[in-house]
Amino acid sequence: MPRRALRNIGLLAMCQALTQSSNTLMFASSALAVLTIVSPDLRMWANLPVTMQHLGVMLSVFPASALMMRRGRKLGFRSGSAMGMVGASCAALGLSLGSFAVMCLGGLFLGYGIASMQLYRFAAVELAPGHFRAQAISYVTAGGVLAGIIGPGLARFTPDLWLPTFQASFCAVILIHAIVFVLLGLIEFPAVRAEDSHGPQRPLLEIVTQPAYMVAAAGAMIAFGVMSFVMAASPLAIVQCGLSKSEAPVTIFVHVMGMFIPAFFTGRLIARHGVFNVMMAGIALLVAGVAVALMGLSEWNFRIALGLNGVGWNFLFVGATTLLTTTYRPSERGKAQAFNDFMVFGTTTTASLMASVVLEVKGWAMLNYLALALVLVAFLVIALFRLRQAART
Repeated sequence: MPRRALRNIGLLAMCQALTQSSNTLMFASSALAVLTIVSPDLRMWANLPVTMQHLGVMLSVFPASALMMRRGRKLGFRSGSAMGMVGASCAALGLSLGSFAVMCLGGLFLGYGIASMQLYRFAAVELAPGHFRAQAISYVTAGGVLAGIIGPGLARFTPDLWLPTFQASFCAVILIHAIVFVLLGLIEFPAVRAEDSHGPQRPLLEIVTQPAYMVAAAGAMIAFGVMSFVMAASPLAIVQCGLSKSEAPVTIFVHVMGMFIPAFFTGRLIARHGVFNVMMAGIALLVAGVAVALMGLSEWNFRIALGLNGVGWNFLFVGATTLLTTTYRPSERGKAQAFNDFMVFGTTTTASLMASVVLEVKGWAMLNYLALALVLVAFLVIALFRLRQAART
């Protein structure tokens, strides 16, 4: 890969690492922070700020993508970082005021920042030569390895720095988004070309009803939905099972390492074994994670289950993203990518909202059975598509 492309992708991977670390920090801390200000009868809604963050992503993907198509990636991504600072400020203020509503509002604003981050992987494709696209997606996704160190580390050491508990965690998120804002200014994104925004375009319905697009979107939706469902519930489940709250960041660390370490070689695996084989391997690992979670409630059950869940997410999600990039023209990328992420984060919004409710009402085992059902849907979708392809040849 040319040195200039490597520099830009490396900087983008650093932005991915930092933004993802702030997201990881919010996952590990938000629900536990909510428990410090709400009454016992509202415990089942402890994940609502995280759910509002997913809703913010869902509502933001189209305007964020449209802004980038018209004004370029740099302005679009930096707008996301600025909104991330606003959202984290609201979360910190809400905690100080003891206001659950203000914390939820902060989650909504943070969603715009995360929506922008989710488009980093598509920007990576634009920064790399054609035959390096899968590797570029993989390398930027691999930035999450650093996130897996920074996010849980901050989640473990910032909550008690000052009162109220967890406010320092939200202040750390503000600082992270400020650093990302600066780094994004150093990346040489391609200039906006007229043909990219005004070239020939098919109707959105025609794009999204392509079988390959539907398989890619379904794979990404289920990968993120299952990951979010299990990850959002795990800190609460750990405490509910009598383990120390300090175990939550450790488990999240293992999970995030599972999500992002494989990204160093997922692109090569796709090039060597094919996108569908890698996606199927991801499904198998997600099933294995559920099996381990159902075997016991020790800290190692949580760690291994969440680790397998993370690797499974990586294989299924990176594979789905790679497949998706083959289904649209350059002029169609804004709406095609935005619709995919709209569907993905519609799924994660529902998953994160239901995670604490299902955990509180039905328990950790039932939550994992529901996750298994979703994974089996992904298996059926991919298997049927491959059977159709085989019948045509």
